[in-house]
Amino acid sequence: MRYHIIVLCFLAAAYTGHAQSLVGSWQVVAEQTCFDSQFQESETEKELRKDMGSTQNAVARVITFNKNGTGEEGIFSVGMRKGADMTSFRYRVNGKEIQLLDKKSGMMTQQLIVDEFSQTTLRIHMASKDCETKTFSRIK
Repeated sequence: MRYHIIVLCFLAAAYTGHAQSLVGSWQVVAEQTCFDSQFQESETEKELRKDMGSTQNAVARVITFNKNGTGEEGIFSVGMRKGADMTSFRYRVNGKEIQLLDKKSGMMTQQLIVDEFSQTTLRIHMASKDCETKTFSRIK
């Protein structure tokens, strides 16, 4: 009997630890829209995208998940400490789903499905649009 309780406590701790690993700051490193997923780029377009990519590094979109179930999302410019257009939210993790909640009312504003999750990578899509994906890299 004691063995079963220890195993259950270990499993609960492991599950809680997995959910807690979402805590931190994540930067958007890739996005694919439904439009993008329908068309294949030519080799010329791929080369042009690489050349144009250097201008996209001036800003970073970051989402932060805190331990207490709150978070914020915003845009950070190079050389600026504070982000612009910051939005606060609460969140709840339910299996492979992240529910973003309105901070005041507690109503769900977005339902995100986790496609890939590791210590360094988070790839999600909105439940209503599985063809739109966002890939994040842990920054903190």
